[in-house]
Amino acid sequence: MRGELHMLVTRDRPRVVEEVRLAAAHGDRSENYEYKYGKKKLREIDREIHRLQKLLESYDVVDPASRPPTAQAFFGATVAVEDEDGEQFVYQLVGVEEQDAAAGRVSHESPLGRALLGKRAGDTVMVRRPKGELELTILEVKWA
Repeated sequence: MRGELHMLVTRDRPRVVEEVRLAAAHGDRSENYEYKYGKKKLREIDREIHRLQKLLESYDVVDPASRPPTAQAFFGATVAVEDEDGEQFVYQLVGVEEQDAAAGRVSHESPLGRALLGKRAGDTVMVRRPKGELELTILEVKWA
């Protein structure tokens, strides 16, 4: 989130401000599509900057390596699982704003995240999903 905020403030917002400035120089703003569109983009960027700033103020950064060692999966843990077909997957339990399924980061509030919370290596969990239940066996819980 900090990286996204930095990009918005240092790259995206200045670029759009310049686009709006150039569009305004073309004359009548009431019929100037580029100007109106630029102002709309600027409002969206400012709204996102404000949202990210508020989130970052209210969040505490959790360093999984600083947690006392435990065999259970909690927020921040990395969990290796195996499905019914023998395929293995690795997931990290993260906050809603950090989730990225393609990178293996699942929200602790998602069905998969809730199923893994509090479990240990060797446990089996059932995950409800739109195409049916999925049985997963937990292979390992890591805190690094």
